[in-house]
Amino acid sequence: MSEFLIKPRIHFGPDALNMLGGLKATRALLVTDKAMVRFGLAGRVIALLERTGAECRIYDDVLPDPDIAAVVSGMKVMDAHYPDLIVALGGGSVIDAAKAVMFTLWHARQQEGKARPRFVAIPTTSGTGSEVTAFSVVKARTEKLVLVDEFMLPDVAILDPSLVTSVPPAITADTGIDVLCHALEAYVSHNASDFSDALAEKAAALIFSHLPDCYHHGDDLTAREKIHNASCLAGMAFTNASLGITHSLAHALGGTFRIPHGRANALLMTQVVAFNADYAGLCNTPATRKYADMARLLGLPAATPREGVTSLLVAIDALKENMNLPASIAQAGVDAQEFERRLPEMVAQALRDNCTPTNPLVADAGTLTALYRRAYAGTDVSTM
Repeated sequence: MSEFLIKPRIHFGPDALNMLGGLKATRALLVTDKAMVRFGLAGRVIALLERTGAECRIYDDVLPDPDIAAVVSGMKVMDAHYPDLIVALGGGSVIDAAKAVMFTLWHARQQEGKARPRFVAIPTTSGTGSEVTAFSVVKARTEKLVLVDEFMLPDVAILDPSLVTSVPPAITADTGIDVLCHALEAYVSHNASDFSDALAEKAAALIFSHLPDCYHHGDDLTAREKIHNASCLAGMAFTNASLGITHSLAHALGGTFRIPHGRANALLMTQVVAFNADYAGLCNTPATRKYADMARLLGLPAATPREGVTSLLVAIDALKENMNLPASIAQAGVDAQEFERRLPEMVAQALRDNCTPTNPLVADAGTLTALYRRAYAGTDVSTM
């Protein structure tokens, strides 16, 4: 028997943020970062919450790639003012940090009769889908730990496109490619279903149709809304179907060399698609057929499975080139000698990653090593 989990309640579209004014809370904790405070968005959220009569506190020390120390610091703030409502305002790092803080402290305090706070997530980037997932990524030294638990699913997600119109082009590209990777990996996962497939297909279609407009015309509110929705759809797909080794490899690469997560995925994605499709061999795996199905849905040539995979690979590369993303790990500025020195450590981390078991093909250490090296050089996948 399989299952498909649908949560949270989603409010979307222009002015969706205003729904905060209708929430009931006594004590609210806003988890965010300094940028949201500086840009005035945190103040807007606090003002809406205070209309309900809630006493508000703020934890704004979250940094990109939150680590264990950030989680402990947030737990102290939450413990001193145990809320009945937690609001996370920011990108994936902020929402992931809020999840980890709430999850860890509640489990430490539940024997005292503490209730789980209501949890509202408000993404200000369109990438991680963290507002609808049971996943949280926390850094421990150079390793990224992937936490997975239904407890961390928000109760409410607010998708307001006005909050993402000022996201810079480079971040738009990184996060948008992350959405595409979520969709493709969920689509071919061992745990994929008809339900997750439908979400992944729509998310991928929205990315190819609207991400270039977001990158080149950041104030295009319609395009921003479509990509914001795509991020959420892909998040719902992968929280049910999970992911694969693109993410496993990217978690280790990004943690080791401080490469933004979406960009790390972009550097590895085509290599993994080619591997999963057995592109250098018979090109006749279950993933091959799924990739070809996706190509046809996108209106790409796919008369045969191999042609479908080829079309999808070309389309991904064209999208990356359109947004000036680096074509290789070397182009991303990683030193060759340091890369080779850290390679065994990254492979070991990727093998331990929670995303690895649901990859459609089993990948051993030798395979992951080869994929890293090909991605470093930017090897043409047609040679695989």
